[in-house]
Amino acid sequence: MASIDPKIQSRLIRDLEPVVAKELNRHIATTRDWYPHEYVPWSEGRTFAGPLNGDAWEAKDSRLTPIAQDSLVLNLMTEDNLPSYHTEIAISMGRDGAWGNWIGRWTAEEGRHSIVLRDYLMATRGVDPDELEDLRMAHMQVGYQTPYDNDMLHTVAYVSFQELATRISHRNTGKISQDPIAEQMLARVALDENLHMLFYRNLLGAAIEMEPNAAMRAITDVVTNFQMPGAGMPGWGRKSVGIALAGIYDLQLHLEDVVNPVLRAWNVFELEGLNSDGEQARLELAAFLEKAAEDVIRFNDKRDAHFERLEARGQSPIRLKTLLDRKSEGAELNS
Repeated sequence: MASIDPKIQSRLIRDLEPVVAKELNRHIATTRDWYPHEYVPWSEGRTFAGPLNGDAWEAKDSRLTPIAQDSLVLNLMTEDNLPSYHTEIAISMGRDGAWGNWIGRWTAEEGRHSIVLRDYLMATRGVDPDELEDLRMAHMQVGYQTPYDNDMLHTVAYVSFQELATRISHRNTGKISQDPIAEQMLARVALDENLHMLFYRNLLGAAIEMEPNAAMRAITDVVTNFQMPGAGMPGWGRKSVGIALAGIYDLQLHLEDVVNPVLRAWNVFELEGLNSDGEQARLELAAFLEKAAEDVIRFNDKRDAHFERLEARGQSPIRLKTLLDRKSEGAELNS
């Protein structure tokens, strides 16, 4: 990955501040405050084993399938690492003026997500609370460190994609949970993530106009090296494979619902006036996307073969596509 000239970074932080202020005002006018406690079925809760002499958690307590449990836990652990994200973003963007105002607002809104997810899981006994707390402790002690140290342009490019990816992960986790309460809650969280994506996407769009070559390099670096911020947590590999197999979040969704729409919004492949460095970055991006599209075909073929083998053995694994097809059939029958 190429580092961006510090002089360009400093100039962009100064020149983009009016854009940050404008986008923050738009965001506040668009968003609606909401209250995590209103999305949690508190009447279902009961005391856990411990000093208050409640009931120990048992697997049968959960209404969620194993894949829904894994996805909710992974999403919650990602949200829990907010202190690390706040630190990294504040270092790269600065705490002064409109930048600092946005970072404070974003952090406060993101904080609701871990509150509501954990409260839901505790009230419904959705997962083992001891395992959840042990994982939180382990994950937060590792923390998160961006690969783009003190680099505003790469950071804004990264969160433009990451916020949208998180939105889709939350939304599809709600759909596969087969719990209307969880689906409503996660749809509310996903709406926040989409609004955050719009802020960052618009901000980078302005940066492209000011410094198109540096912005193109940042976009290419982020797309070709993209990882979700929770990738370092214990158990990430197993959980993420299961989530991809279930269709909650996979490479095809990443390309078609995250990467390509954001690139289109920036008109990346129609942008004129790039110098040789900018053109080289764009060529690298195009080559990566071409290969990734081929990887999608291979993964989908392997996944279909995997499920065919399971079905031949009499197993019926949960897939998001199957659930959505069932809902569509039900809607047609009732129409």
